Amino acid sequence: MTPVLRAEHLVRKLAGEVSVTLVEDINLEIERGEFVCIMGPSGSGKSSLLYLLGLLDVPTSGRVWLDGEDTSAYGENELANRRLEKLGFVFQFHFLLAEFSVLDNVTLPMRRLGKLGDAAIRTRGMELLARLGVAEQSAKHPHQLSGGQRQRVAIARALANDPLVVLADEPTGNLDSVSSATVRQILHDLAHQMGKTVVAVTHDVSFAAAADRRIGIVDGKINADWRPA
Repeated sequence: MTPVLRAEHLVRKLAGEVSVTLVEDINLEIERGEFVCIMGPSGSGKSSLLYLLGLLDVPTSGRVWLDGEDTSAYGENELANRRLEKLGFVFQFHFLLAEFSVLDNVTLPMRRLGKLGDAAIRTRGMELLARLGVAEQSAKHPHQLSGGQRQRVAIARALANDPLVVLADEPTGNLDSVSSATVRQILHDLAHQMGKTVVAVTHDVSFAAAADRRIGIVDGKINADWRPA
């Protein structure tokens, strides 16, 4: 089966008086339905790798394949469309829009994609909020929610367009232990019950323990890739 994500000789450098290498010659394949954690010390390049895999950044050289498609020749509009159609994102800080209700935050990606009518969009939005246990918060605004609730809303938003892959950057980094455990279980279930591919950057050892696969990054290079027994 074709990997859902593939990196081929991926390099990302920042130009300047002194060039800085964030990612150096990474080759990686991630299968459908895998729950993968990327780990490493601060500044190791793990978030940079995640952003390259998620088409949020463009490599200096090398290629990223998404669902069998080589994205290296895509322009900005094509990359944006692939992100909307096939990728969902969860960040440490939820980035919910303060002026929008919870439901409107979740439905925003669907409105941008433009494939569903208003009634279908609102129905799907409420279904996602219900699945994540926050349907009763749908009319509230983000500041009225707890940190754990906001992150669950962010996950619902990431799932809005039924993506193949959910990418998460330190999704429990700003949460208490109880909320962290809830988010960890949700992401685990996305892979194991819904068949989504989940790729998460984390410092949290207990979070990584739930993953099917752990990838270690040091100085922009993969130094470990293992599947716990």
